[in-house]
Amino acid sequence: MVKTSRVEFHGYSDCIRLENEDTRITLGHQCGGRVLEYSWRGENVLRLDPNQAGWLPEPGKPEIDPWGGRFDIGPEKVIAPHPTLWFGAWSAEVDAAGVARLTSRVDPATGARLVRSFELDDASSHLRSTQTIMNASSQDRAWYHWSRTLAAGGGIAIVPMTPPSRFPSGYVMYGPEWNANFRPADPHIRIRDGFLEVFDTPEYPKLCMDSQAGWLAYLTPADRLFVKRFPVYPGRMYSDIVAATVSVWYFEDKLCELEPIGPEERLAPGESASFTEDWWILPYKFPERRDALDLAAVADLVQRETSSNH
Repeated sequence: MVKTSRVEFHGYSDCIRLENEDTRITLGHQCGGRVLEYSWRGENVLRLDPNQAGWLPEPGKPEIDPWGGRFDIGPEKVIAPHPTLWFGAWSAEVDAAGVARLTSRVDPATGARLVRSFELDDASSHLRSTQTIMNASSQDRAWYHWSRTLAAGGGIAIVPMTPPSRFPSGYVMYGPEWNANFRPADPHIRIRDGFLEVFDTPEYPKLCMDSQAGWLAYLTPADRLFVKRFPVYPGRMYSDIVAATVSVWYFEDKLCELEPIGPEERLAPGESASFTEDWWILPYKFPERRDALDLAAVADLVQRETSSNH
């Protein structure tokens, strides 16, 4: 059974906690609506900056880029800055069924209000997270779901490919000044056995793919396979800059950002749209050599442990 409580975590009081025998979720609403902890048997797969513990926005105070299990809305580099959503205070509640909800204020810059719900399975690490985007403005708007989860660094990112790709190398690498390289070649990124894998620090951290598979995984050095499943809509418009469905931001050995991207949602005033991600943490041994991961075994594990629940 899932237990719910209010706890102090990462310098914040009154955080929502959902937990079963092996899995623990801690949600923070004081500085954006974030997942601060997603742990299996005591090991958090998310990365938090200890220097940000307890940080709250104040007039004249330098802003931060909060770490942890973040969500956002796009289009990236087009949408207006929205600090009310990104690190403003949200409300937090748990209903009678044990579903936690974090709700933002209406953002004055975009006119959006966001609701994020989280439901933990009774007996596994399966976490269902849904972001609902509401148009609280008086004008038609177009946004998309953008997940920006920061995982612990030094791991191996795995994205199943679904040829044919629109990208000559199967992925796009963004360089300086947001120049998109459509023919990158990097010794730490390769497509092998139908998967794109990033197993060490690439030349530039931001990578975009157009996979239609609807999942990605990240193996941490602590032997935790972090899996995300999400819907993909081949017939719909994706208004990311390169129309990507997935992005990975692999920064040195410090962070790896795992980014499912949703299709464009055109919303009239008062309309809303939702996008759901399903998360799991599965035990899997980190290889002695990062470039020697058994991708077929990883895919078999993901299929066996997550497909029937999705």
